[in-house]
Amino acid sequence: MTPKERLIVALDVPTVEEATSLVERLSGHVGMFKVGSQLFTEVGPEFVRYLVARGQKVFLDLKYHDIPNTIANAVSRAAHLGVSLLTLHALGGKAMLEAGAGALPAMGARLLAITILTSHDEETLGEIGLDGSVEDAVRRLALLAREARVDGVVASPHEVKRIREACGEDFLVVTPGIRPVGAVKDDQARAATPTAALAAGADYLVVGRPVIEAADPLAAARSIVAEMGRAAR
Repeated sequence: MTPKERLIVALDVPTVEEATSLVERLSGHVGMFKVGSQLFTEVGPEFVRYLVARGQKVFLDLKYHDIPNTIANAVSRAAHLGVSLLTLHALGGKAMLEAGAGALPAMGARLLAITILTSHDEETLGEIGLDGSVEDAVRRLALLAREARVDGVVASPHEVKRIREACGEDFLVVTPGIRPVGAVKDDQARAATPTAALAAGADYLVVGRPVIEAADPLAAARSIVAEMGRAAR
């Protein structure tokens, strides 16, 4: 993949007008657009269909977490929207992960398991009853996802190397929490630069606020792609 194809821009905006404007500006300059819970709650599946119909690749990031039967049905319907990537929570357990993986039709969609959200650190893990380090928790969940035949995981750049060691090179790793050099981390506890994420072995990088809140989103996206290109040499 080219650096541009590996960049996913998160459309974390409240209205379809803002999302459409960003897509029009960035189309052809990034590899994929992420539709998360904020935008999906506002506009529903029709906006996903709109993107797919216009040749855009979509990462549907709804982070499903429910009983296995419900997950199987949700994953199947999401895949029929024509998305390229979709997510469910690894913390839902092996049976739930297997149900999701088994429900994917042969349409090219790939299923990702959320490991530990990039806003978490050891202190907040303790608050929800998870002992040990973030890295250990991410590794355990990644191995669980692989055993359940999920295509890959979403994890911060800080854990990519351990995931690669545990799960192999053919296991997909998507990294949010990407912040270019000099950017504010916002609420990302485990952020990293595009260069660091690629060096660790990430397949795709997800970038939201540094692009969508920039005065010139296209210039911001191009700058990140350029940094990715330098890192890949």
